[in-house]
Formats: sequence, C-alpha cells, structure tokens
Amino acid sequence: MMLKRIEERPKDYPIRDMVPVARDVLKARMLLIQGVSTLIQAIPVVACKFCPEVYIGEKGHLIQTCWGYNRRGAKNRVHEWITGGLNDILIPVETFRLSNMSQKVIKHNQRFNFDRIPAVVELCRQAGVDLTTENLYPSTSTSQSGLGGIDGAVSLSSGELNFVANRTLRAWETLRSGVQKLLVYPAKVCKYCSEIHVGPSGHKDRFCGIFRHENLHPSHLWRKARVDDLVPPKIVWRQRPQDPPVLLNKGREFYGHAPAVVDLCTKAGVITPPKYSCMMKVQGLSAPV
Repeated sequence: MMLKRIEERPKDYPIRDMVPVARDVLKARMLLIQGVSTLIQAIPVVACKFCPEVYIGEKGHLIQTCWGYNRRGAKNRVHEWITGGLNDILIPVETFRLSNMSQKVIKHNQRFNFDRIPAVVELCRQAGVDLTTENLYPSTSTSQSGLGGIDGAVSLSSGELNFVANRTLRAWETLRSGVQKLLVYPAKVCKYCSEIHVGPSGHKDRFCGIFRHENLHPSHLWRKARVDDLVPPKIVWRQRPQDPPVLLNKGREFYGHAPAVVDLCTKAGVITPPKYSCMMKVQGLSAPV
C-alpha cells in the first residue's frame, strides 16, 4: 500500500493555483540578487574572517561574539573583519535536483549522479515552473532597470539608490511570503545541520555536517522545513542613530538586530517595515557611556 501511494503521489502535483506563486518567487529572487549586488557596491559590508558574522557598515563592530572556525574554538573574541560579498548577505542554500516527484530515495553512493541547485529554485520547479538559465544563474546586473550596470552602482544618486533599495526590500518580502505558500510541497531540513531536501522523502547521503569533524558518517535526521531554512534571514547587529559610531561589547544588550537585507536597504534610505521595529529596538534606550 505504501509503494502504491508513492507511485500515485505525482498525480496530485503540480497544484495549479501554486504555479503563479512559483513564478513570482523566481522573479523576486532574481530582483533580490540584482538589488543586493548593486547595494553592496555603494554601502560597505564586512564579514568576519573566522566565523559567519556579518555587519552592514564600514568598520565593523567590537562586540565579542566570534567563536572561530568551529564551535569548539575560542569564544567571545573580537571579530577580524574583511570585505563582505553577496553570499554573506544572501546565504546559498542548495539541494538535489530530482528527476520527478516519484524519484526514489537518493542513496549515499548516488549523490554525485544528481545536480545541486538552489533550494528555492527546486521548490519552484516542483511547483510547475519550467526553469531557464536565468533562473539558475541570475545576472547581477541592473541594466534592465535603466540604472546602469553593477559597475556604476557607486555613482548612483541617493534617489536612484533608494529606488533600488525599495525594489530589493519588496522582492525580499515577496520571496519569503511566496516560499511560505509553496511549502505545501514537501520540503525537509536536517535536524542537526542545514542540509535541505525538496521532495517527498529525504535522501540518504551520510554526511551530516554536525558530525564531520568526528569522522562519523551518519544519515540526516529530517524534519519539516520552514521559510528560514530555505531563505535564511542572516540576522546582524544594527546601529541606530542613538548608538555610538562603533558598537561596543558593553552595550550589546541595548543594540538591535535586523535581517541583513533589511538593514542594507534601510542604510540606503528605505523606511523600516513596522514588523521589524521590535527586533531592531528602534525606540530603545542607548547604552550608558
């Protein structure tokens, strides 16, 4: 009975009402990548050399939250900042590209027989959208918007930069809300690491990231994926007008946070969406001197 249900499962997909949603998600993803690629040319972004910490600003902060190359390393250290890039703001999340919805479980020795593509793109493909090269490898150029290519982003006026930031923030919200709707399709994430699988059942690749340093090769333990698993928000410290020019470790309890994309867009002049005000502590007190 279980085998019969698996064989008949593709008959329920794709869901016709979800096809326009999937198209909007792919369009928003392309606009988001183009927008962030443009904004980081005009607004400085730094990333820690030894951990995933990111900061939207020129000098970084002095908050001691660096834990080194791995979580067993030294903790509570000051970050060592280097120039950040697109992948520091928009974290790449990839998954196996399945042949169809009735694809058999991918075994460990079959893992190299399947391509790896962005998880959001695979989710949209299974929702009924035909993929193009532009979907898989979106251009970082903003030439189609009439604002010139990415190389000219530094010379954009404040008004043009604000236009790009507004469009980028709208694309961010559209992407996340669209992925939430598309999660009527089966998508799973490993309970112990960030591995994503879009499909009716997880794969059997025995390289769960949490155990790699111990030379163990256990299978993933799957649970239902959420929006944050497919589109990680990348939370960063945010400097408010009442904060010092460089955020200090002693004031960390007073500072706010924001998704990196949101903070990047607000630095370009976009009004902060109200739903982020609590996280950003917009009206919060400043740290005592």
